[in-house]
Amino acid sequence: MHEVSVAQGIMKIVEDEAAKHGMSHVTKVHVRIGQMANVVPDALLFAFEGVTQGTLAQGAELDIETVPAKGRCEACGIEFDIEDLIFFCPRCDGVAAEVVSGKELELTEIEGD
Repeated sequence: MHEVSVAQGIMKIVEDEAAKHGMSHVTKVHVRIGQMANVVPDALLFAFEGVTQGTLAQGAELDIETVPAKGRCEACGIEFDIEDLIFFCPRCDGVAAEVVSGKELELTEIEGD
């Protein structure tokens, strides 16, 4: 379960940013996770709860925004949703040459005081 290491990475960023901004308590952490980032949201929530014990973020809510997977067709250039990891263009049956979203793993906001 690599979600523990992801949660530890999030917590490291939270601690660093909280120190920079003089925060002593974190109440909410917002993250964006792409559908193709290989992170299981429920497992991340569980791991986050564990790694925040005894820290300034103990009891903080982890808000997860899921970013849909999108591809860009090499043949016709349109962007389309990648569903069930099928990379064929719905317009021309071309193959997605580029994944344009869905791999994100970003901490976007920290709330607290």
